[in-house]
Amino acid sequence: MRRTFSLALSALMAVSIAATTATIAHAQGPGGGGGQDDGDQAAKKKKRDEEWNQPKAPLPQLRNAGPCPYVKVLYDASRYVEFKDAKESAAQAGFTGEIQSLSSGCAYKSDEPIRIRAEVLFQLGKGPQAQGDKHVYRYWVAVTERNQAVIAKEYFDLPVTFAAGQDRAYARETIEQITIPRADVKVSGGNFEVLIGFDVTPEMAAFNREGKRFRVNAGQTAQAGQTQSGTSTKQ
Repeated sequence: MRRTFSLALSALMAVSIAATTATIAHAQGPGGGGGQDDGDQAAKKKKRDEEWNQPKAPLPQLRNAGPCPYVKVLYDASRYVEFKDAKESAAQAGFTGEIQSLSSGCAYKSDEPIRIRAEVLFQLGKGPQAQGDKHVYRYWVAVTERNQAVIAKEYFDLPVTFAAGQDRAYARETIEQITIPRADVKVSGGNFEVLIGFDVTPEMAAFNREGKRFRVNAGQTAQAGQTQSGTSTKQ
């Protein structure tokens, strides 16, 4: 499914961007020669770094005007796990979900807005306590000043129908265009971050944050006093 995410131009133009360390994502540059050419390229690169106000993050030759924003999944919201009666066990699990993979790319030049395209692969599950074969998951996409405040955030619904007799499904979402206006030509994509995650409850976020998973004591007899089969443990 294709989505579009655009930031309000007037809102972002008023933001004052502080210099931050850039992270380069999904950007490639042409190959270089040696000798004097290398020296010339190094001098040009140093000058460009100074112009972008990012002296701590030398940039290779890029097809874009600068680095792409870093696009990543927020760990606390990377999984969606429902539990009946708040009991953390496999037997009490309802609908579940996990972000399996994320890919992205960006394009911008001169003083144009940054346009980002992202593809997200979701793995969805149906546990013993799930009711019915349909569920609407919800996820969000947020743009932030790198390591600072959220500039914009938008929510999307992801309806899923599980095939008869199946407890697992996959869905690929294409976020066609995340548009980030820039105040001027010196505002680098490295000043921004794009975060993606499920819309989770505080309890789900805590479960993710603590790194809990399910362990099944297959073929073994549980000893008295031990954790019963299917309870969650940290890994």
